[in-house]
Order: sequence, then C-alpha cells, then structure tokens
Amino acid sequence: MVDITAKSDAQRKSEAAVETFRKDLGPFVVAAQKTRMPMIFTDVELGHPVIFANNAFLKLTGYAREEVLARSFQSLLAVGVDSETMTTVDAAFRGECDHELEVHYKRKDGSEFWVSVFVSPVCDDNGTIVQHFVCFVDLTSHRKDNARRETLINELNHRVKNTLSTVQSIVTQALRRPAEPAAIREAIESRILALSRSHDLLTDTHWEGAGLHDLVDTAMHPFTVVEGCAERFTIAGDNVPLSPKTALSVAIALHELATNAVKYGAFSNDAGKIAIDWTMSSAAKDRRVLQWRESGGPPVMPPTHKGFGSWVIERGLAHELGGAVTLDYLRDGVACTIEIPVSTEAEE
Repeated sequence: MVDITAKSDAQRKSEAAVETFRKDLGPFVVAAQKTRMPMIFTDVELGHPVIFANNAFLKLTGYAREEVLARSFQSLLAVGVDSETMTTVDAAFRGECDHELEVHYKRKDGSEFWVSVFVSPVCDDNGTIVQHFVCFVDLTSHRKDNARRETLINELNHRVKNTLSTVQSIVTQALRRPAEPAAIREAIESRILALSRSHDLLTDTHWEGAGLHDLVDTAMHPFTVVEGCAERFTIAGDNVPLSPKTALSVAIALHELATNAVKYGAFSNDAGKIAIDWTMSSAAKDRRVLQWRESGGPPVMPPTHKGFGSWVIERGLAHELGGAVTLDYLRDGVACTIEIPVSTEAEE
C-alpha cells in the first residue's frame, strides 16, 4: 500500500506533468481517459513512476488514482513475480522486447489476473523519450478458456482411449472361440450398440454422469421392445447419479445379462420375468446394491465354461466398480448382485 502522505509531493508533481502533456497532446489524453482499454503514462525516471492512469486501469486493478500516481510501474506487478518477467519488463521500456509481453498482476485486493502489456515511448520534437505510454489487454478470461479447453481435450482423449479399449476387448473376446461369422458379427455389433446407447445418454447430460434408473431404462429398452417383454420386466429404485465410467460399465453388464436372458433365461420363453431393483448398501451410503433376478424361465444349469459375458460381469465389472459382483445360476433363474458406487457431491 502506498503511503499517501509521503507521496503527496510526488503526486502533485505527477499531476502537474499530466496537465502539461494534456495541453500538448490535447484530445489524445482526453480519449485515453475515456477509453475502455486500461492505460497509463509513466515518467522516464528510475522505476518508471506513473504520472497518469485512466479510469479503465483503475477499474482493472482496484486502486484509487491517488494510490497509483507516482508509484513505480514495477511495484504494480504481482508480488513474487519472477526475475525473468522483471527483466522483460525493463527491456520493453528500453524498446528491446521483440515479443508480446504477458505479465501476471495482482489487484489491490490480492486477486490475480493476466494482461498483455504494450509499451510505447512518447518523444519530444527532438526525438528524446520523455514518457512511456503503456496499455493493457486483460487476458484472464482468455487464459481460463484455454485452460478449460485443454482440460476438455484431455478428458476427451481419456474417454476415447477408454472407449477404444472397451471395443478392443469386445472384439478380442468375440474372436477368441470358433464361431460362425454371422454369430461373431452379431456379438460384436450388439455390444457396441449397447455402448453407443450409453454414450448417447451421457452426451445428453454433457458427460456429467447419468441417473441409475435412466441408465437401466436405456440399457433394457431394446430388449423390452424388440422381444415384446415390457410387461414381464420391472424396475424399482431411485435415480441416483453415477459417474460416466460407472455408467458405461454397468450398461455393458446389463446388456450381457439381458442377452443371456433372451438366449437361455427368462426371456427365452413366454412366461419368464425379470426384476431389477437397488437399495442403499448397509455398509456405505455412497453405494447401491443392484439385484437382477430372473424367474419363470427354463430350468437353469450352471455353464460348463464361462464366456465373455460372464467375464465382463464377474471380473471386469468388479474391477471397474471396485466392489463385489456375484453371479449365481440358480435353478429358478439367474441372479446377479452388483455393488454400484454413486457419485458424491464432491465428484459432481
């Protein structure tokens, strides 16, 4: 903070200098005062003391005019600015800086901002530099936008890599065992379509996540419509938020369970039913225990070997969710229990 009493003489001198070049430059000084671009004039003395500051500069920095006049330009830089920046600022005043100068500043209240600084000499009739004219372009919003854009690009790259990894796993597992080309094609296409539907749901929420009830509805809709099983299907549970990663993992698992039900389970005859519900975990409030229960289908026999679907549910899903997943082949119908982490307020 400037000592106003100690600076009074210097301020009067600065104000007198302003009046002098106001008379000499006339309309230019008036325009500089009224323009929305922050501007100052500095003297050529050591430290480049400020002799004029327009209203836009005062608004940008939060200072009163009497706190700025006679204060050295360097003292207005952010506290702790690196020596390289200070050297570049000095070079700009000497006319030796050949690139745009971006400087980190602090307002009077301590908040920080970035500006692009342009330093131009003011010469007398003999070409002698008598003052410097300095204008500023606030880059704070621009830098924030760039940072946000970079974050979004990194996030997009991460999601694309995860999606490609999932697709690669789907193709690899589908090709692992001998099968007819048509069967391989159906296995790959159906799983990628399930992944696509989940992506559509997340896109609608700008990838901020998805509600569990919405996710189950989306994942099961093709089976209830195409197979004509809507009346044999029940969903019960609150629409708790899931993170994008959790939503994609659960959607793929539900697709595998439903596909198995159509081929061998409750949806393979005209009487079977499927119930899906979820309740809060007794161990943690940020988890839901989802239960998939089939009934009324053909008698269930445990498989002699476990395919890709079982691997996705029992191993892949448990790894992705960091929770327990159990898949039971009960005689009355397949039952699956999945611990699902819900998004906390902090994650959102």
